Amino acid sequence: MLLGGDQVKTCEIDDEGKPCGEQIKKLREIIAKIPDDKKLQDNSERFKAISDPTRLKILYLLQDGELCACEINAALEKPQSTISHHLNVLKNAGFVKGRKEGIWIHYKLVNLGIVDLIENLVK
Repeated sequence: MLLGGDQVKTCEIDDEGKPCGEQIKKLREIIAKIPDDKKLQDNSERFKAISDPTRLKILYLLQDGELCACEINAALEKPQSTISHHLNVLKNAGFVKGRKEGIWIHYKLVNLGIVDLIENLVK
């Protein structure tokens, strides 16, 4: 494991082949900062929701403002049922929300910075 540049940290092992007490203490401190399993599972599901290229395109389309589902269909040249499915996945993950206007549903991003966050993740 590299630490702060070129320093290499080695593991200190006791006579039983286990990490020393000080290392165990540090590991427990790190583990205490990790979110619980439910939160990690929720985060994992949200990442799955944006792991599809069509869903990413939808997020990019919505970064400039609200669009009707029919506009998203037209822009992506995909069947209505396909776009509907992807919008539902994004909605269930909390990335988009919709509002009904007549027979149409207009979608917008819940977090306007989501595309920037995605861009920062993949730099």
